[in-house]
Amino acid sequence: MDAAAKKKVWGRDTLAGDPHARGDKARRVRAMFASIAGSYDLNNRLHAFGMDQRWRRVAVGMAAVTPGERVVDVACGTGDLAIALARTLPAAAADGGPSVIGVDFTFAMLPLAEGKSSGDAAAAAYAAGDALRLPLPDACCEAVTIAFGLRNVADPSAAVAEFARVLKPGGRLVVLEFVEPRNPLIRWGNAAYTRGLMPLTATALSGDRSGAYRYLPKSVATFLGTAGVAALYERHGFGGHRSRAMNLGTVDCHAGTLGR
Repeated sequence: MDAAAKKKVWGRDTLAGDPHARGDKARRVRAMFASIAGSYDLNNRLHAFGMDQRWRRVAVGMAAVTPGERVVDVACGTGDLAIALARTLPAAAADGGPSVIGVDFTFAMLPLAEGKSSGDAAAAAYAAGDALRLPLPDACCEAVTIAFGLRNVADPSAAVAEFARVLKPGGRLVVLEFVEPRNPLIRWGNAAYTRGLMPLTATALSGDRSGAYRYLPKSVATFLGTAGVAALYERHGFGGHRSRAMNLGTVDCHAGTLGR
């Protein structure tokens, strides 16, 4: 980890308002993920009580990819969803290229993803790239997935438009994202955990100084929510939208079809 990645990225001042409204959000998010890359998987498993893998299996099911198709996993991080997708597909798509392509704009995540994929018979391929400018041609895949990443891009609407660009007509978009639960009692308990206990334990475990685990609950509380993400699907030509709430309403999995 370089010296810049060790510095505070999200503090009291930068989290006092809406972090999604900051003009420097993209730079801060990249630095934050570079800071926590090494402990990212351990913290995910521990603080999601292992349920994060189940959520990804639901996303794989909703993507409904079949042999010969290609899926692009955006904001792939350390590769968990890309690997889960790759395990359901042959190594090559119908055109001979990789069946799964993982893209992330935090370079420190990609070697971790590649290392985890190396033992899989159907390994995903990985590339550095921004969700707003994917390094891919038009209409190159049948599905796009993004797990807990739409909330972190600088412009979620522009990102969904970019996903539509790389999808073939009839392609599927699957968005897995945290959400504020509707039930008041669950919302209270979730806030106590995500804003109180989790930042302390996650920061101690990772040695993080970037403020990543203070940013996480704030970014969820100020994001679009279930209806807002559904509206993005409609705005960019995705029909048949459906969503599945999980984990007492704290996680949503959205799916829709381009041009349907």
